[in-house]
Amino acid sequence: MKIPHQALVALANGEQFVLMRNVGQAFDPKLEREQELDLELTNFSAGIRHQDRRGAPNNSTNLDELAHGAAIAEWLNARALNGQLEDLVIAADPRTLGQIRQRCHKEVQSRILGEVAKDLINSPIKEVERVLAAA
Repeated sequence: MKIPHQALVALANGEQFVLMRNVGQAFDPKLEREQELDLELTNFSAGIRHQDRRGAPNNSTNLDELAHGAAIAEWLNARALNGQLEDLVIAADPRTLGQIRQRCHKEVQSRILGEVAKDLINSPIKEVERVLAAA
């Protein structure tokens, strides 16, 4: 995947949200960690359909995880609408990525250069760079 110089890379799962920046070249990313955000979980509507056994087979859905994906989308939306969001790549576990996709404003969607449906948040930076470059 082509990740332009200075593009923002968001790593997420149902519990963590980390922002990195590509300080390398487009096809040879070198990521630097910018910050880890501790978002307030306020939107639990994402899990409403998962409250009974039919909506969440095997009780595998955690409402906090779904709310975290919604909070990430809200954070990205606010930045994009204020002109504070540039080129963006998102790598998140499939469930979180789905929540982010559902709630992203068109302004965020227009800035997303690529997505990887994989939880890379606890991976070494070199592994994250390798996976993103190969995507």
